[in-house]
Parts: sequence; structure tokens; C-alpha cells
Amino acid sequence: MRVLEHPDVEEIHLEAVLHALADPMRLEIVRFLATTEDGAACSEIELAVTKSTGTHHYRVLREAGVINQVYRGTAKINSLRSTDLDTLFPGLLASVISAATRRSQR
Repeated sequence: MRVLEHPDVEEIHLEAVLHALADPMRLEIVRFLATTEDGAACSEIELAVTKSTGTHHYRVLREAGVINQVYRGTAKINSLRSTDLDTLFPGLLASVISAATRRSQR
């Protein structure tokens, strides 16, 4: 089974997290994942980009420590690293998701 590289909690840096969350497509991924309990496959999240661009966005989020990705068969299942991010940066993820949701409702 293939295993993807993720940063350990102590390797997650605020600058990388903010950079990952600054892109509208990546923010949409995070907003979607915030509504799931068990995570979601990449194919479940509709993005208006090519597959290769989508793969890039998931990689940036994973390498920044925002999401966790595991293989389940041939699918990558994505989930937010909410606990890790809340421990390091209390309230950041919830605030960003809330602001993005309000903005999308305008």
C-alpha cells in the first residue's frame, strides 16, 4: 500500500498553512471537507480545474499540513487535520471556513 508524506505536527508552519488557504480552489476543498465526518475522495469534490491542477492543489494542502490523505483502494481519501491545526493555531481554521462560507453566500 502506498503511503503519502505528511508533515508531523511540529513541522506545520503558519506561513505554509496561510499560503495553502489563500487559493480559492484549495479553500473550496477545505470548505467541502469541513462538511464531512469521514473525509471524501478527490472525485467527490467538484473543482473547475483539470485533474492535474486538482492534484497540485491537494498536494499543497497535504504538504502544508491542512489535510490528511490516505489511499483506500485506488482512491485518495482526504480529511482535514482540524485537531492538529486547532492545537497549533486555535480558531484559525474555523474562522477561515466561516469567512469563506459567508463570502460564497454573497
